[in-house]
Amino acid sequence: MKTHVLKRLAVYVLISVASLLHADPQIDSWMTTYSGKYARVYLTDADKISGNAVSTWSRGSISQTIPAYCGVYFVGYSSSWVYIRSTGLASHTMGPWYLNAAHSSLFPNLPKNTGTLYRIPRAPTIPVAPATRTLTGLGAIGYFVAGVAMFDTRDAFYWNGSSEVNGSGNWNRDAWVNESVTFDPGQAHQPGDGTHHYHANPIALRYFLGDHVDYNTSTKTYSESTNTPTKHSPILGWVRDGFPIYGPYGYSNPTNPASGVRRMVSGYVLRNGQNGTQNLTSVGRTNIPSWAVRLYNVTANQVIGPNVSTTYPLGRYMEDNDYLGDLGYTKGVDFDLDEYNCRFCVTPEFPNGTNAYFVSITSSGSPAFPYNIGRAFYGNPTGSSVASISETVVTNFVGGSSSQLKLQSPAVQSGSGDVTLTWSSVEGGTYLVSSTSDFQTWSTNIESSVTATGSVAKATDAGAANSYSKRFYRVIRTSLATAAN
Repeated sequence: MKTHVLKRLAVYVLISVASLLHADPQIDSWMTTYSGKYARVYLTDADKISGNAVSTWSRGSISQTIPAYCGVYFVGYSSSWVYIRSTGLASHTMGPWYLNAAHSSLFPNLPKNTGTLYRIPRAPTIPVAPATRTLTGLGAIGYFVAGVAMFDTRDAFYWNGSSEVNGSGNWNRDAWVNESVTFDPGQAHQPGDGTHHYHANPIALRYFLGDHVDYNTSTKTYSESTNTPTKHSPILGWVRDGFPIYGPYGYSNPTNPASGVRRMVSGYVLRNGQNGTQNLTSVGRTNIPSWAVRLYNVTANQVIGPNVSTTYPLGRYMEDNDYLGDLGYTKGVDFDLDEYNCRFCVTPEFPNGTNAYFVSITSSGSPAFPYNIGRAFYGNPTGSSVASISETVVTNFVGGSSSQLKLQSPAVQSGSGDVTLTWSSVEGGTYLVSSTSDFQTWSTNIESSVTATGSVAKATDAGAANSYSKRFYRVIRTSLATAAN
């Protein structure tokens, strides 16, 4: 018994020392707990209500015919880059998706395994001149820690002077305003190519990370907690420029962690005649706001937008919002986040300070413009998808089908003497559980075939603690069903 205790103590000391030597949030913040679990979706509301989540699916042009594991399945790094490989599929059950609020018409697009290799710069740089900052592009502008893509605020359509067309211009449609009806309960969706992504508040991810979100087990929906927040939000993801994005809650004083925690206030307001803004409903979309003039390098009235109407309501376009810093208000006094949705502050992971983005929500918990980040990156966006890793890297994590098997300490049931073995498994894997008393002969009478249905598997050796003076166990994976990493 003493030997057992000493061994456990030695393991804990080694883990503690290793964590001190390797505390790097860019490397360690990725959510890998569910890497050995199949990604699943609810195809309809009926499936969600009944709990019928499937690991293969097909609709329209998307056909996920074999299971794929959740999210991040590789993390590696060099002196310059952090690399992740991800299926792009969330750890929580995704879906369902609909085209309308009545949920009478199914959204045609389903997610798929993207097999993405993405890299983030380890030493972010900032443009010397604000005018040289880079606009966000369509597609992934970073990745959330669960391996799901981050898209920008737009829905890929803009007003070209006479109609709305695909692309980018001076009046860009707001994705939350125009597309949120197609978002699932986790507030994500995907285009026709199956790239699952968030445009705004990734509420399901935040729930999994313990970021002030409640989950209703009956309706299988998420909502902002009504309790007072008590801790700083965790890192939710990493943007292409190498800076982190946090949830909505940060320190009240950006440089004082003892100042209390509160919701970070966006620097943007709707151009509705309040807060010193123009009332676009009255004057029309005759000019884009000052922040857009700076970033787009155009004149304010270069392209006039459509008049505010039922068809083109106020808020339809990103440029229907003004930045308070252009209206005489002061950042750090009247609001917290700059026009990039960023601020320099200390955080639990960066006690010496960092530039960091924050998810924007209203006081009632609804997404608030500009949601994740503004229309441009604060730093230089050198991160991107890559075809391969062309340098030597240190491997920090390998998961998916290659997840490491870790056997927990056996649990003994008093009275019956049952010994329960629990280990980290790969879903679809089959495991052999055997025992020995002398390390010469291994018995297979525990379990010869345990098929894992999740990221944790168990087996019980009935009465073993009452029947044997000593017994040792091993678990071996003997086979693995076909699945995609």
